[in-house]
Amino acid sequence: MILSTTTTIEGATITSYQGVVTAEVVYGTNALRDFFAGIRDMIGGRTASYERIFEKGHQEALRELESNAKKRGADAVIGISMDTGTINIDDKGVLLLITATGTAVKLG
Repeated sequence: MILSTTTTIEGATITSYQGVVTAEVVYGTNALRDFFAGIRDMIGGRTASYERIFEKGHQEALRELESNAKKRGADAVIGISMDTGTINIDDKGVLLLITATGTAVKLG
């Protein structure tokens, strides 16, 4: 399965469009990780624990996107877009949201 952010696949012809596919990954936050991220915010620098969460989430979203495309009989997903965000659940917590969308296609 080819996954691409472009709208074409070099050297291949798109023979049919199988529709838009999506994938969502949601992670709960962790009090300890939030504490250390808060310290990092005060002293500056990158927050490696959250970077790892987002990296893992992107990979999981791409795997789910691929799985959803295979269910439609696709050979590739083109025009992939990924977005991140948060969902506030109360005054103490948020959920991290990673969304991937693309167009499932058959190649000839």
